[in-house]
Amino acid sequence: MQPNSLIKETSPYLLQHAHNPVQWYGWGEEALNKAKQENKPIFLSVGYSACHWCHVMAHESFENEEIAKIMNEYFVNIKVDREERPDIDDIYQKVCQLNTGSGGWPLSVFLTPDQRPFYVGTYFPPLDNYGRPGFGSLVRQLAQAWKEKPGDIQQAAENFVNGLQRTESDVHDSKLEKSILDEAAVNLLSIVDMTNGGFGQAPKFPNASNLSFMLRYSKLSGISKFQEFVFKTLTKMANGGMYDQIGGGFHRYSTDSRWLVPHFEKMLYDNALLPPVYAEAYQISKEPRYLEVVQDTLRFVMREMTSPEGGFYSAYDADSEGEEGKFYVWKKKDIQEILGQDSDVFCLYYDVTDGGNFEGHTILYNSIHLSSVAFHFGKTESEVSQILKQGREKLHAAREKRVAPGRDDKIMTSWNSLMISAFIKGYRITEEQDFLKSAENCIKFIESKLTKDGQLLHTYKDGQSKLMAYLDDYAYFASALLDYFETRPSKKYLDLAVYYANYLLEHFWDENHKNFFFTADNHEKLLIRTKNIYDLSLPSGNSIAAAVMLRIYNITGEKKYLDTAIKVLESLGMLAAENPFGFGQLLNAVYAYLIKPLEITVINTSNVEIKNYLTRKFIPEAILVLISKKEELEDLSQLQFFAGKEYDENKTRVYVCRDFTCSLPLETISDIEKLA
Repeated sequence: MQPNSLIKETSPYLLQHAHNPVQWYGWGEEALNKAKQENKPIFLSVGYSACHWCHVMAHESFENEEIAKIMNEYFVNIKVDREERPDIDDIYQKVCQLNTGSGGWPLSVFLTPDQRPFYVGTYFPPLDNYGRPGFGSLVRQLAQAWKEKPGDIQQAAENFVNGLQRTESDVHDSKLEKSILDEAAVNLLSIVDMTNGGFGQAPKFPNASNLSFMLRYSKLSGISKFQEFVFKTLTKMANGGMYDQIGGGFHRYSTDSRWLVPHFEKMLYDNALLPPVYAEAYQISKEPRYLEVVQDTLRFVMREMTSPEGGFYSAYDADSEGEEGKFYVWKKKDIQEILGQDSDVFCLYYDVTDGGNFEGHTILYNSIHLSSVAFHFGKTESEVSQILKQGREKLHAAREKRVAPGRDDKIMTSWNSLMISAFIKGYRITEEQDFLKSAENCIKFIESKLTKDGQLLHTYKDGQSKLMAYLDDYAYFASALLDYFETRPSKKYLDLAVYYANYLLEHFWDENHKNFFFTADNHEKLLIRTKNIYDLSLPSGNSIAAAVMLRIYNITGEKKYLDTAIKVLESLGMLAAENPFGFGQLLNAVYAYLIKPLEITVINTSNVEIKNYLTRKFIPEAILVLISKKEELEDLSQLQFFAGKEYDENKTRVYVCRDFTCSLPLETISDIEKLA
């Protein structure tokens, strides 16, 4: 079969559909002009490469010759990778949520030639089923309505657009007070699962932003139950099927309430957002398991998701050989063959049974204490730990011989920036140089491959960079540059972060509503210029941008950045208090603003004990800059943050400042403890 127009694309998701009988187009002038010239409606299908139900609908409907024939005759069919074009996805997801009460992928939208939606849904079976119309009959009915009932189509489109515009015009101003954090924390606690951890019931998502806010609120309030809930959640996730016990790294979400059966796809952003939360939990508790999770997750990303050029790939599919999870599950007899006499210890610890816990197979899952296993077999805990470690290594080697899930190898600025921050956090609590090197390599990659004429680009694959960057790309990358600057304080990286912060102010700022648009003012004109304010699977660019502006203000003393941060936080603070589940990252920024950032400068890092004391302590409100060379301090001495601080070749000195008041240089941990 001749390939369709998607063969010219670089997105792995779009290329998966290049040989469908449907005459797909990518989003662009060719398809949009064709719809206008031929007065045909557009069928827009949005998904992503690791999406299970996207594959199902493709197989059932888009590979069906009869359905494809109708689609080709009566529609202009456009495929969009939601990771490449989150702007398009955001618009039509909102339409779907407004009109059906939910959204998701695959997203199926029927549009007029001027991009207005008139019918919307998600997955449709090929025939009437699951209480949904069959896709085959749906396209026939809509094609007929387009010809015979144009007035009804236009009315539906008008109603959809009016509803969408109303959602984008809401304004909620609020004063920034501690009561926002109090109300948010109480509201968040009302929806937690105190038995299994996590929020709500199945399916359960990691919600990293909310967990990190609860750690901060626990410190602020002195109420330990917030912290205890986070520890319970992190432990349950790390011991469950959500976490890959053999290879490290997290799957997308749990389909049940106790974190046993995951949706097996692995997304780069989950494996970027969760290690910093585990790192913070380790800073508080010194629990070795949390440190292990950080290290093993970052090593998984280094091993399996890092390109030779230094960028990070986007995702691994849930399926392999046509079955979801096949790569990750085990039969007891296979484990017995691989591990021999040690299999009994391994199987008891990881709940491996003859019947299995997932469709006749076993997802490795730990619900028993190491001490209980040691007692049962008459061994020491260290002996059992060694058996488990060796067992995991042997099973990993065996698993490597299986057919691996498909990998989405496009590299996106936004998700890569989150990963840079995770590697830096991992480096600061472990001193593992490979973690810092991974962060450095990715920064260089973005600078060389995803930057053009002073602007960021969104995505890269097979030597080709394309698409103007979004709010998330700029905000996340500026944040990553500040993280790197705190660890390796070259002024170059601070200047770059400031440059991108200024770019946000110039091209993304909404003066009416005092926050940021998702797309720049020079972006392609779509149906509407949307905002993305919610911290859900990904933190909102608005939340991260506000935090970036606060940090830049505290380092440079330039008040415009503080003013911007306050405006964003005031515009969203009331919403965050009332609906904290969708604003964890914004609440972290409100926390930083209200507490006033603690400015800590370690000058001459030769005293490793002092440096490690600070980097391994939970001080989430701190801007902690590690100066290792005299030249670094000299380059930065004109900035407010570093003014008046001196380098001593013979000793490590620490300055602690808050609200324009600084300590004398501190030289002992006992003195530092009093202020930090």
